Amino acid sequence: MKSPACVGIILDGNRRWAKELGLPTLEGHKKGFDNVEPIAKHLVKKGVKHLVVFAFSTENWNRSKEE
Repeated sequence: MKSPACVGIILDGNRRWAKELGLPTLEGHKKGFDNVEPIAKHLVKKGVKHLVVFAFSTENWNRSKEE
């Protein structure tokens, strides 16, 4: 099967995931970010030429400075 030329990832739900586990929200953000690199490496091996990562929305402007 031929690989797509471009794959997009939307980082969403990491904050909720952390809260559900009783972790700081920053831990959720870190966990989501840490997943991008192994996914990107796998996609390169599969021949994907472009990866688009959407990691910030206008809703994020309302978050604490820490986040």
